[in-house]
Amino acid sequence: MEYSEALTKLSQLTRFGINLGLQRITSLLGILGNPEKQVPIVHLGGTNGKGSTLAMLASILRAGGYRVGTFISPHLLSYRERFMINGENITEDTFVLLLEEICGTLAEVQRETGEAPTEFEVLTALAFLYFARKKVDIALIEVGMGGDIDSTNVVKKPLLSIITNVSLDHQDYLGNTLAEIAQKKSGIIKAGCPVVTASREEEVLQIIRQKAQDCRAPLWEVPRDASWERQEETSTGQFFTVQTLQYDYGRLFLPFWGQHQVENAVTAILAGEILQEQGWRMEVPTIKQGLAKARWPGRLEVVGRRPLLVLDGAHNPAGIAVLAQWLAEKKKEVQRVLLVIGMLDDKDRALAAHLLEPLVEMVIITKPNSYRAEHWQELSKNFHENKVPVLLIENLAEAIGKAVQEAQTDDLVLVTGSLYLIGEARAMMQKYCC
Repeated sequence: MEYSEALTKLSQLTRFGINLGLQRITSLLGILGNPEKQVPIVHLGGTNGKGSTLAMLASILRAGGYRVGTFISPHLLSYRERFMINGENITEDTFVLLLEEICGTLAEVQRETGEAPTEFEVLTALAFLYFARKKVDIALIEVGMGGDIDSTNVVKKPLLSIITNVSLDHQDYLGNTLAEIAQKKSGIIKAGCPVVTASREEEVLQIIRQKAQDCRAPLWEVPRDASWERQEETSTGQFFTVQTLQYDYGRLFLPFWGQHQVENAVTAILAGEILQEQGWRMEVPTIKQGLAKARWPGRLEVVGRRPLLVLDGAHNPAGIAVLAQWLAEKKKEVQRVLLVIGMLDDKDRALAAHLLEPLVEMVIITKPNSYRAEHWQELSKNFHENKVPVLLIENLAEAIGKAVQEAQTDDLVLVTGSLYLIGEARAMMQKYCC
């Protein structure tokens, strides 16, 4: 099988859609020898911020000298981004070999369970198999959706569980209230295993606290167990100070923009302290060094300077609110903001327009590369409050080109919306990077 054939095979698995549950993945991993039991694991869930927190914690662990596997979803450009060891994508050859091995078991899984594994279940199994075969020191595993019956939740004894926050997203699968969604996301809390959360809403915290109590799992709450102060933002990131119950870290540098990223960093710091208590090398200098070297593309990522070109994958209400908060701050430093945006049909387009329109001088609506963006033009109907110019340009490259053409050197071009769109835009905008 060639790599292109492997991608075709994966695309064929998408016909099974989203089918939450642990029966198929449990069967699949059992046939493969239960690789998920062969690697120490940190399990990360939450609505927003889990990817950034994962990237920061991975960088901290690497600064401590560890070989770190990371499994994330979705990817921006290549499936290979989902499976990394010390920041390096899995090779095409290894990806193909592992996928062939897994595909050879799918018929047996279907005989055992009566159903074929989904694409995400196959990818989850591939991650565990890859990290076990490569004998990583530790693996950071990001939840795909929810928590309790997400396929990554076959992990029974993680070193640590992290729930960054809980807000509304994927209501068709997770529930229509914060309480319902929190109940599902708290499913990654395991008996006796420490848990960290950055959640603030009291109804969410009550559920997480109760689940931790039922599991006799020690619980760290970021707003309660740490204090921090955001300082100046620079052209390459920001400085902040933080103090936990254990240490005063003084002044730290984070190569990410946005107040929300400081909170993600504090979450990663508390996670590092818990791992230190378990014997991992997580001293204060290691944590500082790791945070300073962290990278996470597509999240307030600068890809050009004059004009300022920024990518951000905000796609749900909480993410868009955070983006609007950052944009309100940044607007003081730029002349105009030109927005290129493309959203999937099932996202809250009205809220996105309501929050972002007052902060921009031009809107260019484009189409994400997804079957879920069939009605991409409908977003234009939501931009009407401030009568800013709105253009419809279906082709993403043309939309970005138009924004850059219209922008002056002191302007900001912001590309946001679906992560499908951000991945493509990132590749297209490399030519503007300086």
